[in-house]
Amino acid sequence: MSAVLPGLPARVLSGMRPTGRLHLGHYHGVLRNWVRLQSEYDCFFFVADWHALTTHYETPQVIEESVWDMVIDWLASGVDPSAATLFIQSRVPQHAELHTLLSMITPLPWLERVPTYKDQQAQLKDKDLGTYGFLGYPLLQSADILIYRASFVPVGEDQVPHVELTREVARRFNHLYGREPGYEERAEEAVQKMGKKNAKLYRELREAYLERGDHDALDRARALLDQQKNITIGDKERLFGFLEGGGKMILPEPEPLLTPSAKMPGLDGRKMSKSYDNVISLRDAPADVEKKLKTMPTDPARVRRTDPGDPDKCPVWQFHLVYSDDKTKAWVREGCTTAGIGCLECKQPVVNAVLEELRPIQARAAEYGRDPATVRNIIADGTRRARDIAEETLVEVRNSMGLGYA
Repeated sequence: MSAVLPGLPARVLSGMRPTGRLHLGHYHGVLRNWVRLQSEYDCFFFVADWHALTTHYETPQVIEESVWDMVIDWLASGVDPSAATLFIQSRVPQHAELHTLLSMITPLPWLERVPTYKDQQAQLKDKDLGTYGFLGYPLLQSADILIYRASFVPVGEDQVPHVELTREVARRFNHLYGREPGYEERAEEAVQKMGKKNAKLYRELREAYLERGDHDALDRARALLDQQKNITIGDKERLFGFLEGGGKMILPEPEPLLTPSAKMPGLDGRKMSKSYDNVISLRDAPADVEKKLKTMPTDPARVRRTDPGDPDKCPVWQFHLVYSDDKTKAWVREGCTTAGIGCLECKQPVVNAVLEELRPIQARAAEYGRDPATVRNIIADGTRRARDIAEETLVEVRNSMGLGYA
């Protein structure tokens, strides 16, 4: 089923949990991608404060302290509130209502089989994660996505199962509630409104797909529906569902938008993560950044300046792969393997590149930090837009579930 509901723009939904200061791993792994996507799609980026409570419910002060700092870091990194909708999850209560409604139809084994459920329980043994909130957080993620009828969700490969769960939930919901009374009769009436020529073509393409599994016919039929100007959005929704032998498409199935894995290493060569205490925060003072980089561990074989080394065994080399051009990397490899340069010499281009990257981010962050009212107004405006769109979806969901009392 198409991820884009007829009459709606192609939307992207992504969120970030406020659990501490953002660092270069967030910038390279998420924020740069958001900046690119905001010029291509109707983007919704949200502070996932409810999600943060699933693992930090005992330390809520961490969340409260991080929310506004994180928004400032988004803005400083180039996320544009005139090009994307920015909001705080808990200020759009429709997320919670849809989560509740979806929980009525979601089989428990679907949640238990999400890979990250057991993985995170094993990794975070110091936390009591035997809670309903932790078990149900993938369904809350589904509600986050479906409430905006998002077409795409930017994720890494490890998060694809979460999007697949969302697709299954949407599919189940449409199957249960998309069969409005007189659905087939109303779909046939909508076909007639397309005109004789288009109606005949629609029926032929539908038959080719349903009887012979012709996916090319399905794509052509979808394109035909997108071109129709004389039928309502509601009729288009019925015909998209009718096309595939289902009911009215109330919640479109989103698709994962695979993003490259973050290449930003930590100071010790492992993935940059606060839990490893190996991060460079976006707002670290330049002197602190320089100190962290210059005291990074290097190839243990280089005990003395005259000892040759192997860049592939050195955490600093991972930074050169991110920041250095081919000429610099060739200089590093030659100088390291022949002991022609020392480790501090090797680190200096990385120091310069990181400081150069952070300079404009920190300047914009300082500007927003001096003007908190602007930051709060940006979130207030985004939250209003998000709430209005979310409510449109909930009205249809409530009606389809028999809750649209007059």
